[in-house]
Amino acid sequence: MAISFPPPVLQTTLGQRTPDRRGKVRDIYDFGNALIVVATDRISAFDSVLASGIPDKGKVLTQLSAFWFERLRAIVPNHLVSLDPATYPSGAREHVDVLAGRSMLVRKAEPLPIECVARGYLSGSGWKDYLASGSVCGIPLATGLRESDRLPAPLFTPATKAQSGHDINISEAQAATMVGAEVLARARDLTLSLYIAGAMHAESCGIIVADTKFEFGLLPPTAAPGATDAERLILIDEVLTPDSSRFWPRDHWRPGGPQPSFDKQYVRDYLEEIRWNKQPPVPSLPDAVIVRTREKYIDAFRRLTGRELA
Repeated sequence: MAISFPPPVLQTTLGQRTPDRRGKVRDIYDFGNALIVVATDRISAFDSVLASGIPDKGKVLTQLSAFWFERLRAIVPNHLVSLDPATYPSGAREHVDVLAGRSMLVRKAEPLPIECVARGYLSGSGWKDYLASGSVCGIPLATGLRESDRLPAPLFTPATKAQSGHDINISEAQAATMVGAEVLARARDLTLSLYIAGAMHAESCGIIVADTKFEFGLLPPTAAPGATDAERLILIDEVLTPDSSRFWPRDHWRPGGPQPSFDKQYVRDYLEEIRWNKQPPVPSLPDAVIVRTREKYIDAFRRLTGRELA
């Protein structure tokens, strides 16, 4: 199957300038008081960046996150300043071809050293934990639950941010030692409020958000004089995207096993089918998998936002 759209954007530069930091998916440029975050079309699975990208994936992540930042602003402030490259600092605004549609100008914040995960359904590592212990991240659950069952109430399950390898689920007590009890309590309350609000909207669009992760950062004290650490928390990074969430089509939800998805689980399933050992060298994806993954990301974007990708 030939791909009839532009090749994926895997690396970015702003003229002669290379990113100050490069994550699995995002390239980050530091402009002193602000950052420019560029979402590339790289895709990672099993803790590795794959040799193939998914065209327009970075645009989906950026524009969907911007949609959620605006929709959820009443719950918590966020780091988004602008999506318009014409408003970016000198040295960036000249590179519209690189930045348009896939970048954000954001406020600087100190990221919390934990992932804030919300789980509404029993799936993924939560399901494996339940099979082994009858609990999820130390939270006891009723017996007899099935894979992909809806939980009685959403769970907050923090995790470490691994520099390599898998994030590790930790208890709230462990998380509190890392960020402080007050900050953790605020992060937990925000995580559950954001998840509930996002999941309600998504369900009205035909999508179940089985689980998702949020990231929070602390504004510098000078940005909020007199505020406590908990009061300086803002939402950062990405929000309720197919990369950070498990999205299922609502009309195909059948508890008792894995579910079809709008997220990169499709890519993980392919890698399991070819029995990749999850060690270098990383595999390339066939055109059919690239095309189908792209369709899933864009379908989720259209359903959730009611608009076309710019």
